[in-house]
Amino acid sequence: MDTFDGIFAGKKKRLKAMKDSKVGSFGVQSLIFISLIQIACLLKIQNEINLVLPICLFWGRFSNLFFIEKFKYISYKKKSISHKKFWNGFKKESIISIIFLLIFIAYQLVLINSQAILINFLFLILIGIFLSYFIPNMLGNKIGGFNGDACGASVVLVETAMLFIHAILL
Repeated sequence: MDTFDGIFAGKKKRLKAMKDSKVGSFGVQSLIFISLIQIACLLKIQNEINLVLPICLFWGRFSNLFFIEKFKYISYKKKSISHKKFWNGFKKESIISIIFLLIFIAYQLVLINSQAILINFLFLILIGIFLSYFIPNMLGNKIGGFNGDACGASVVLVETAMLFIHAILL
């Protein structure tokens, strides 16, 4: 919610709005709008939730690796510790996640018996790659870097966009 308040506050007031502990009107609107979209999508994909949800959740969290790799950390405090202090680079940070993704894909390929479901599954994987890069890139450019609020917003937006796309495909 803080990220949406910051984005719509304008460039000069962005960090101040994100730091403010009060939730603004754009934050509340985004919470309601995103929650309704997620609920509607989950209701639509009822039978395929075991297949779809893990992929959506994976790419949502994976998007933060792109975010941290590409952008500098912006802080409200002058003495905060940078997230990049412990960053080992995208390749090292993502290798375990990619291995788990490949295991999950292989497992699903064995279980899926419908060609239509298989095509949707593979499309969801591909769209996840795009969205997990595009959304944090868009947010990072808009706010001028990343912080915890923006990383959280990236996760939620990627997951919601993927749920929405899959719900449309059904």
